[in-house]
Amino acid sequence: MLFKSTLAAAAALALSACASNMSAPAMMFSQASLPDAVKVPAGNKVALETVGVGQITYECKVKANMPGQFEWVFGGPDAKLLDRSGKQVGKYYGPPATWEANDGSKFTATQLAVAPNGAGNIPLQLVKANPAMGMGAMSGVTYTQRVATKGGVAPASACGAANVGAKEVVQYQADYIFYKAS
Repeated sequence: MLFKSTLAAAAALALSACASNMSAPAMMFSQASLPDAVKVPAGNKVALETVGVGQITYECKVKANMPGQFEWVFGGPDAKLLDRSGKQVGKYYGPPATWEANDGSKFTATQLAVAPNGAGNIPLQLVKANPAMGMGAMSGVTYTQRVATKGGVAPASACGAANVGAKEVVQYQADYIFYKAS
């Protein structure tokens, strides 16, 4: 009898442990593995994690101060911001680079740093947010990190005198992690 009640107690304890783990909040993004250049300063905490899925437009232009040389120049993003379950919670567009929540709150930002993220991927990025416009999810955002980038680099096609002004759109995906002061 003692064995059965001990076994029943152990099973109940194991089930309650599983149940409490299921209701635990999802683990917040960790920047531990990121290069120092794109880490958010201490005193800020994750407020929102999103996945940006969309396109970046590039334009063929003459290189600055280099007549006769040409390059693809970043024109701007156009992406949906999705929460971790895949529901659209906002958008990212520009210029200027603007992050906007579905509630209408939005902000622009100043780039502080970038770090490489492998061939074929746009770099990781850290931006400092300008004060938000409107009240809502983007109010109080201090920093945003662009991490887990996939694609988005300038086109491999030729850019020269014959196609100056041409625009090309490339697909990309990146996680945008929004921080607020803690």
